[in-house]
Amino acid sequence: MSESATGSRVRQDVITESETERATRLVSRVSAIFGERVVGQDSLRVALISTMLAGGHVLLESVPGLAKTTAAQTLAGAVSGTFHRIQCTPDLMPNDIVGTQIFNYATNEFSTQLGPVHANFVLLDEINRSSAKTQSAMLEAMQEKQTSIGGEVYPLPRPFMVLATQNPIEEEGTYVLPEAQMDRFLMKEVLTYPTPNEEVEILELTSAGAFEDPIEHQPITLDDVQFLQGLVSRVYVDLSIKQYIVALINTTRGGGPRPLPNFHQHVRVGASPRGGIALMRVAQAVALQEGRTYVVPDDVKKLRHPVLRHRLVRTYDALANNVAPESLVDAVFATVPTP
Repeated sequence: MSESATGSRVRQDVITESETERATRLVSRVSAIFGERVVGQDSLRVALISTMLAGGHVLLESVPGLAKTTAAQTLAGAVSGTFHRIQCTPDLMPNDIVGTQIFNYATNEFSTQLGPVHANFVLLDEINRSSAKTQSAMLEAMQEKQTSIGGEVYPLPRPFMVLATQNPIEEEGTYVLPEAQMDRFLMKEVLTYPTPNEEVEILELTSAGAFEDPIEHQPITLDDVQFLQGLVSRVYVDLSIKQYIVALINTTRGGGPRPLPNFHQHVRVGASPRGGIALMRVAQAVALQEGRTYVVPDDVKKLRHPVLRHRLVRTYDALANNVAPESLVDAVFATVPTP
């Protein structure tokens, strides 16, 4: 490629000021709508919006009643997207999610009935209650962005985002989600209880019927979401930032520029290259939300826990001693020099 052609491509990829301003307005509207329906949970809001902008999927873990379903419905409504909720149970079959062929006796022909996975936003409630076979079918749809029914391929809507939930306190009737499958999720967000003041606000708004009122802000469109996703991929990532991310990922494997002593006693398997890609994509999404067209180290650090907590396979000793994955991630970030 000639130098002029290369220069043209670089100029074309530079995000303009008008594009940045439009992105800021769109993200602000989504955040405002989220705030109308979900009290507090700022980390959840940032995680969901960042996941959507990066074109990934998110795994939500919490005890029941912390507005996971409300947050998913609100996000779908904020971008004018279709929303389907799938309650996972042990007897849920792959066809119940993907779809199936139905024989019409009147015409002697098969017709295809698409499953609930064919929506812009799909909430998989209690994914760890479904069998491994059903989990695999869903994760295949997440990865391939398409389903296969009766030999025919049906593309999923764009954008497409899965929000899977799991309950950490229930074990009876659950199937553990394997680490290799959890790695498919861009982020794993762990929800916490609201503060007392936030809980009082929830009761006040419930008493006033505010959650039933129409949304005040105008939702954005699916085309706007695709514009934002295209913009995220154009956010500039300097070579030094990429080297920083690679150093972080290698440190989780026991290597890196400054290997952590005895780290292998806590972590059996570190993050894969997919973890590095996730760190970079999420950092680009964070930078865009901050109104910047380039990534800084703080963008990489901001969502380090949701991006990496489910990618570190802890040893039995670490599990027995209740060593939190977040503390291991912090140790990695503390030892790797910031560019």
